Amino acid sequence: MSQLKNLIVFENEITEEMKNLASEAELTLYTLEEVIFKGREAETKTFNEPTPDDCFAFSYTSGTTGDPKGVKLSHKMGIMSSSAVNFRCGPKLEMTEEDSYISYLPAAHSFEQCIFSMSVITGLKCGFFAGDILKLTEDISILKPTLFPSVPRLFNRIYGKIMDGVKAATGIKGWLVNKAIAAKLHNYKNGLGVTHGIYDKLVFKKMKQMLGGNVKVMITGSAPIAGEVLEFLKICFCAPITEGYGMTETMAGSCLTFPDDPQTGVVGGPLQCVKIRLRDIPEMNYMSSSNPP
Repeated sequence: MSQLKNLIVFENEITEEMKNLASEAELTLYTLEEVIFKGREAETKTFNEPTPDDCFAFSYTSGTTGDPKGVKLSHKMGIMSSSAVNFRCGPKLEMTEEDSYISYLPAAHSFEQCIFSMSVITGLKCGFFAGDILKLTEDISILKPTLFPSVPRLFNRIYGKIMDGVKAATGIKGWLVNKAIAAKLHNYKNGLGVTHGIYDKLVFKKMKQMLGGNVKVMITGSAPIAGEVLEFLKICFCAPITEGYGMTETMAGSCLTFPDDPQTGVVGGPLQCVKIRLRDIPEMNYMSSSNPP
């Protein structure tokens, strides 16, 4: 028998169809307004301090690798995952009360939950976008975030928009832009960082304004992203991009690259909040003893 007894409906009213379905499942439905009034009428008002192992949310997976399921997220998971991600950024890039990020990813996604928890822990300021993803750059220009977490889909869109401008540049301007890109990519691949004393002011200053001009670190995850896109965006915005891998079960934080790692096509080593074990899958020819490609 299911342990679930009550459901809270956020719609304004409960329809007869909803009542019938709930009755068949032996559930009691309440509107959010009813719950609020019942709370006000309660005679005993007690509050138990949450423990680290208490569950604060159910986060439902998309079912990419299997049937969708509700993952129980505890306070400890949120604290450990967010702290580990922040620590991996290193002492120079760790988030503090002086930093900010723009929240536009779905609040139910573990990636957003991890970054938002980081804001609660470190004092990182969180600015919520206005609601229209097509006007996100307008919101960014106002907030001027120092941290920009995003998914490859948006990074690819930004890359495409900048490259359209690069290809459209002609004459001396086109020559200068292409020379600046080539020089910075050469320096980056040879361990000389993502900044340049001359070209950043002459060429990349305007490009940096797409993300507000103050970004000092970017994070990408949830899907693969091409190496050439990562390298270009790093030298374009004069800031490192850390690429990670995670699961809902670990509240996103599982693996993450170091900010100064020039290698692409990898997601870095395990974070402090997880332990990873290699498992042989003979039917797919995945063996722990195999050499990396």
